[in-house]
Amino acid sequence: MFTGIIQTTGRVSRLAPLGAGIRLALETRELAPGLRVGDSVCVAGCCLTVVETDGSRIGFDMGEETIGRTTLGRRRIGDRINLESSLRAGDPLGGHFVTGHIDGVGRLARRDDHGDWSDCWFSASPALLRQMASKGSVAVDGVSLTLVEVGSDRFSVALIPHTLAVTTLGELRVGDEVNLETDVLAKYIERQLGLRDSVPVPPSGSPS
Repeated sequence: MFTGIIQTTGRVSRLAPLGAGIRLALETRELAPGLRVGDSVCVAGCCLTVVETDGSRIGFDMGEETIGRTTLGRRRIGDRINLESSLRAGDPLGGHFVTGHIDGVGRLARRDDHGDWSDCWFSASPALLRQMASKGSVAVDGVSLTLVEVGSDRFSVALIPHTLAVTTLGELRVGDEVNLETDVLAKYIERQLGLRDSVPVPPSGSPS
């Protein structure tokens, strides 16, 4: 479990085929020294397990599901990626509960910069937008953000100067893809509403 508060960023240093998957290596002087093999890290919003550590480098194995569902399989050497280590008991919850299980990929549809601030619109599938609401939470490439507006085919967020400076969101251009995770509570609510609507209603006067 994570909070969506990015601790640092890393650079892709290696992408090596590994059977049906890929070995992803990142350079991160800030995070690597405190990690061990088996630890979980939120990598651009996706929960991955550390499989190797070497000084300032950490490595992860990505399977077909991760490659197909997220943007990580399309990363290139030198790309900058948001990183957050897993939440520990007693840690402050500055953002919202982020599982690291990506629901889908969105795309930056519009960006309006106002000095050091930015308003961004991301396109997303209708299935994901049903799990969003204004003033609710969403994780974009692992960053916990508050939803401003939610439309039929996109949603908007307002990015403060700090977020733009310390995460990769400041580098986004129109057309760039991002990993999206909706609020876990919204998933459960939608699931329960779906189950309620699917239960047949007995005819009037029928025994219960």
